[in-house]
Amino acid sequence: MVVGTGALGAALLSHTTTVGDRLVDRILPAQRDALRLETALLDQETGVRGYLLADEPALLEPYERGLADESAAAQRLAVVLDGDDVREDLAAVQEAARTWREQFAVPAIASVENGTAAPSLQAGKERFDEVRRRIAAQQAHLDRIQADARTTFGEARSQRDHILLAIVAAFLLAGSALAALLHVGVLRPLALVRTASQRVADGTFEEEIPLRGPSDLRDLARAVEAMRHRTVAELKASRRNAERLDRIAVELDAQAVELRRSNAELEQFAYVASHDLQEPLRKVASFCQLLEKRYGDRLDERGVQYIGFAVDGAKRMQVLINDLLTFSRVGRVQDARETVAMDGPLDRALRNLGTAVEESGAEIARPGRLPDVVGDPTLLTMLWQNLVGNAVKFRSPDRAPRVEVALVDGPGAEPGFHTFTVTDNGIGVPAEFAEKVFVIFQRLHGRESYGGTGIGLSLCKKIVEHAGGRIRIDTDYGDGTRIVFTLPVTDTDTDTDADADADADADAGTDVAAPVPVPALEPTEGTVR
Repeated sequence: MVVGTGALGAALLSHTTTVGDRLVDRILPAQRDALRLETALLDQETGVRGYLLADEPALLEPYERGLADESAAAQRLAVVLDGDDVREDLAAVQEAARTWREQFAVPAIASVENGTAAPSLQAGKERFDEVRRRIAAQQAHLDRIQADARTTFGEARSQRDHILLAIVAAFLLAGSALAALLHVGVLRPLALVRTASQRVADGTFEEEIPLRGPSDLRDLARAVEAMRHRTVAELKASRRNAERLDRIAVELDAQAVELRRSNAELEQFAYVASHDLQEPLRKVASFCQLLEKRYGDRLDERGVQYIGFAVDGAKRMQVLINDLLTFSRVGRVQDARETVAMDGPLDRALRNLGTAVEESGAEIARPGRLPDVVGDPTLLTMLWQNLVGNAVKFRSPDRAPRVEVALVDGPGAEPGFHTFTVTDNGIGVPAEFAEKVFVIFQRLHGRESYGGTGIGLSLCKKIVEHAGGRIRIDTDYGDGTRIVFTLPVTDTDTDTDADADADADADAGTDVAAPVPVPALEPTEGTVR
């Protein structure tokens, strides 16, 4: 309907415009040029008659001007006129004017100039009367054409208005019919679906969604009904889960009570281990040493060896107890949460390892500045001490140990975490044991080759995971061992700190970590892998 009425309206407007343009652009200019043509011919006749009566050459100026005006008006009429009848009228006027000039005007002007007898003015008037009749006929014909064009234009405009009004009325009727159909066929069934859905939303889950209206609306109602069935099923399952969660919560409360009791017993055990168990060990070691001192000259070589075994076992038991206590305190006793610059714990760890580093001739390389993290300073010191100590301890026999501490930036870093690496050129860890070395009491070498209790890396893992990070061995690194661990970025890290680091590195002239000299101090217990 829109396309059809649009095409009809466009055709009507085009027709009305065409008729109006013909009237304005052709007929009215043609009438105006016909009047100019008539004026030009009258000027010619007036100029010739005045020249004949007064014999004044100046009086021929209207005649000459009329000739130019006649030619210009005739040319314009030939362009704007349409139809053979109108062109015939113009040709008749031009022919009558040419006859008048040839038979009267030109001979009369020549006779005056030569002094001969001039043609009769009456004869000239009769011939010019023929020009006037031709002009009158042409003007009458143009008036009829103008009247017909005005009539046609009025009829086209009236027809356009009537048809446009009919189109408006048809659109109003169609809109009313569509509104009624929309209300009956769509809005009313949609209201039923909305009412039923609101009841379901209010808690009446047994309310069924009616399937009314056109197919699309029925599909919508069917989808809402399926959603209601799914919601009812999920609600029932949720209620069952809530009941099960209530039972689990009761069980968890009971387990929490049992866990608190177990933790209390564990703390009591830790106290006993740290005091009561170590006292007998010290006595065993002391008395074994007294036996060796007092009765060493009476014992044979095997007896002295047995006493050495007993003393060594007691000492190793004492170290094991201390390491177990340290492992159990992570996250329980030592749980400070403060912003710590990682340079401080690393400095303390290197001071503690000073003697081991000096004896092994190890080279320690570290960055100029490490970022801040949130954690316990003591635990972070233990972390660095175990990692660097292992790197020095498990060194290769054919080259001097070198340990590099680095901060990973760029593609290798994890978003939201600071990534640190500790790399050495030692004996390395086979890829198949990359996870096993982080298990407590797991050792890859005999006690005769490398001492220790097998708690060091498990302690590191517990410290890092307690701080919210991860630790692993980079199995792609083959020239030793590279341990990678991450710690969360603190909220106080800003872009200003990063810019300051870049400026500091630029002033230093190098981004490569430089070896750091370490003072010779005694290492602490529990730093082995």
